[in-house]
Amino acid sequence: MARSSSGMVAGLTAAAVAAVAFLAYQASANAPSPAQLAEPRAGKAPAAHATHPPKAPAKTDALAVPAQSGTGTRVVYALAERRVWLVDGNGRATRTFRVAPSTVSPPPGSYAVGSRSGLITGSDGVQVEHVVRFTTVEGVPIGFSAAVDGSMRTPDPRNKTGGVRMQRPDGDALWSFATVGVKVVVVP
Repeated sequence: MARSSSGMVAGLTAAAVAAVAFLAYQASANAPSPAQLAEPRAGKAPAAHATHPPKAPAKTDALAVPAQSGTGTRVVYALAERRVWLVDGNGRATRTFRVAPSTVSPPPGSYAVGSRSGLITGSDGVQVEHVVRFTTVEGVPIGFSAAVDGSMRTPDPRNKTGGVRMQRPDGDALWSFATVGVKVVVVP
């Protein structure tokens, strides 16, 4: 019985190998040639091939200074992007960073740093450092600052505040860059 059982297994194995070989032959016989793959069939669009992978979306350069932001040394504040650029005299950004806007925003235009304070309590009651003011809107002084506790909370919309907040290292950089008289350009 052991012999017939092993003979049966050998026969099944041989039949399975023969079936796989036959199917492999059929697949290769019906496969298109490389020349046929290169030519699209009439009336059919060519299939996508790995030789033409989809293009990755273009990366935006965070240091790219917004168009229409003027020339020369300046601080550029983009309201919609909630971002600030420190731009040198050659028109190149030396630093850019995200900010948390105030509840009162300045209209787009060109301003100049009018005053600075090292350490004060902001209009929202938060202790801030490196305050760089550049305009007043509706009686509210508008300027950049960094909270001493490092926070960038969204201000209460019921209060009129003018502090555009940033992280402390960004506030240090802005403080060094934006002395009294430096241009501040606000873009939409």
